[in-house]
Formats: sequence, C-alpha cells, structure tokens
Amino acid sequence: MRSMGCCVTAVPATMPAEEILGLEPDGIILSPGPGNPELLDYIVDTVKKLVGKKPMMGICLGNQLIARAFGARTFKLKFGHRGGNHPVRDLATGKVYITAQNHGYAVDPDSLKDELEITYVNVNDGTVAGLRHKKLPVFGIQYHSEASPGPWDSTYLFTEFREMVRGKK
Repeated sequence: MRSMGCCVTAVPATMPAEEILGLEPDGIILSPGPGNPELLDYIVDTVKKLVGKKPMMGICLGNQLIARAFGARTFKLKFGHRGGNHPVRDLATGKVYITAQNHGYAVDPDSLKDELEITYVNVNDGTVAGLRHKKLPVFGIQYHSEASPGPWDSTYLFTEFREMVRGKK
C-alpha cells in the first residue's frame, strides 16, 4: 500500500474499534495471523464494529475474521496450506492465480450467510480462498497477496482495495 502512495498505520490486534476509527483511516486491512480464528472472538467483535464504517480487506486470518464477523464458521484443515504454488480460481473470470499460502484453518462454505459470496476457491481442495460482501465494501482472500508469487500475480487486489477506499469500486 505504501508503494501505491498510501499512508499506512499499523495497530495492535487488541486496539478497540473506537480507537481505530479515531485514527480516521480511509480503509482497514485485516492482516494475516497466526492464530486459530475460533479463539479470536475479541478481534471478531472489533471487526463487527468496523464493518460498514470503512472499506475493509482481509488477508488470510483477516479473511477468516471477516467470515466469522458475518456468522460463518471455520475449521482446521487436515493438512495446512503452506508455501508457494497453490492455484486459486477466480470464480468471476475463471482465471487461475498461483498464490503463496500459510494457514491451517479455512472458512466453512456451508456456514456462509447470504451477505457473503465466495469469490475464489483453492483448486487443489476446493476450500474457500476468497469472500466478498454483496453490498458493503468488504472483501477477503485466504492467500498472501503481499507475498507476490508469480511474481506480481495478486497485487491487483491492493489496487482494487485502494479503488474501494476512493469510492470508485
């Protein structure tokens, strides 16, 4: 985001939503973990308070926290997704991206409510690899776009988020 001319402020996971909003951010990125999303209800509560206030993007654990904020469940993968070369399909275009992943949990697609739609799936095992809110400027991905495998395959997501913040998407 900095390389795109954005000012970035990192805050601790324990910062209350009111304090985050007091910083007057233009948008909020929920960073990767580590952690079991089922043990992070205090962050899920914060995410619930931030949703709808500012555009939001979640990466990896951030994606899972968005899903949980909207009532979805997560589960532990038998074998985590680790390393590069994980193919992910964009359901809107059919295009496959090669991604870097490092997680042991996934969003349960059967628990998703009507507000969220699946945008990407992991080609190897069919797990949810991305979500988008149908009305609000909120989306998440289960992989690490900031890791830039490919070498720059997924950096378009940061451009998409910047455009959401600017109100152009």
